[in-house]
Amino acid sequence: MSTLESLQSRRGVLRWLSGAAILYFGGAPRPGAGAAQPNKIVPGASSALIVVDVQNCFITGALAVPHGAEVVAVINKIAPAFENVVLTQDWHPRGHASFASTHPGRKPFETVKLPYGNQVLWPDHCIQGTADAALDKELNIPQAELIVRKGFHRDVDSYSAFEEANRTTGTGLRGYLNERGIRTLFVCGLATDFCVAWTALDARKSAFETYVIEDACRGIDLEGSIDAAWRQMRARGVRRIQSSDIELGFESGTPAIKPGR
Repeated sequence: MSTLESLQSRRGVLRWLSGAAILYFGGAPRPGAGAAQPNKIVPGASSALIVVDVQNCFITGALAVPHGAEVVAVINKIAPAFENVVLTQDWHPRGHASFASTHPGRKPFETVKLPYGNQVLWPDHCIQGTADAALDKELNIPQAELIVRKGFHRDVDSYSAFEEANRTTGTGLRGYLNERGIRTLFVCGLATDFCVAWTALDARKSAFETYVIEDACRGIDLEGSIDAAWRQMRARGVRRIQSSDIELGFESGTPAIKPGR
């Protein structure tokens, strides 16, 4: 999936994934800094940035998202505006049920039936402890408090940062955020129309105020899958914003829009 041409060769499985996604979803001045820009968002103490799967696999590996590397600079720019940051990683054991190599006679991008439903078979990817599974080396968020690793149960895949593909096994993220008193989430990363969208929709299902930062994401976009994901997110109350909507470099103050307070 490292080029658009290779993406097209996987038309069938990505069409199925797009269908699955559709079925699931669709101020006051600062001290010493002058006035905040009107309508800028200043994340509060009960807001968190969720950075989804900015890993080598999805940037340069077998499952690379087109232009995926472009999100890194945007995320690095906005991250200092957040007191709370959570990162996610796909984190599979060898022999994971989602790997074609685990199923004799099967090839990557075929679909099989598993106990929890249809499962696309992927090339071996994001194997625990490998460079492929590592976060991109240019990602610079030293204040990140938590890494949520998903897909580490051998028999079930995981797209959302909240629940695995069986829709019953939680990752623990919901409990962590609730325990911390976090109420507002800003989601970014890879890919817009899959793991980002599933994460944002599960956030809304769990009653979090949810924003997706569009220019801090990249998607696959097969036959309109990005537009379909945005429609579904909008229908569930997910707010679509740009990185320029976030006030950067603030220290304190009361902005015009202040979620997470």
